[in-house]
Amino acid sequence: MPRENINDLIAFLAVARERSFTRAAAKMGVSQSALSHTIRLLEARLGIRLLTRTTRAVSVMEAGARLLESIGPHFDEIEAQVEALSELRDKPAGTIRISASDYAIKYFL
Repeated sequence: MPRENINDLIAFLAVARERSFTRAAAKMGVSQSALSHTIRLLEARLGIRLLTRTTRAVSVMEAGARLLESIGPHFDEIEAQVEALSELRDKPAGTIRISASDYAIKYFL
């Protein structure tokens, strides 16, 4: 799957969960118009409407709800696993090898 498809799905999840293009755009660090354009292209590519937009609210259509329910938990799991890796970053790991002569080993042990 091309990277832009994954980014489009992440954008959809943000809008569907926030129920707002403004809040989702702020959370993602993109403009509201860019996010709206991304969702329109996703809907066009899929050939089905995922969201209903009004001037004040966004609601999830049946197809959008199915998509949210099916892919949402997978993206949440990926995010959780990536965040869990930060624990490993703070812990030293690996093998340390020390070379020393026999004299040094006898003298310091």
